[in-house]
Amino acid sequence: MEITRKYLDELTYAVIGCAIEVHKHIGPGLLESVYEKCFLRELALKRILFRDQVWVPLQYKGLKLDAELRLDVLIEDILCVELKAQDKLQPIHDAILFSYMKMLQKPKGILINFNCINIFKEGQKTLVNDLFESLPEG
Repeated sequence: MEITRKYLDELTYAVIGCAIEVHKHIGPGLLESVYEKCFLRELALKRILFRDQVWVPLQYKGLKLDAELRLDVLIEDILCVELKAQDKLQPIHDAILFSYMKMLQKPKGILINFNCINIFKEGQKTLVNDLFESLPEG
């Protein structure tokens, strides 16, 4: 299957829908680890393929470093997801996700913050990079 922008946008919509479902059932104010477990369950129920706690390789000028970097969830081996349970998303969260996307060579990522009133309006942010821009529209 060819990966297109349209496919990634539809997958993003489905993933955010899973986060909304979790938030609807348990609300804000819990630990990130609790949301992660529930979110993974929701992905499985929706039959969305994923891997959690994905090791992110870091190389610097030919030197492989074990920096113990982990992406929270990799959806269908193409979409990076970082989960948070904080007062609000910070610019550093964008920077971290962009770095993970670059190191994993993935075109799109989603930040999801469960400690909010409304996931759709304030609890998620979608990021794309040059790889996304080079994909066909679909």
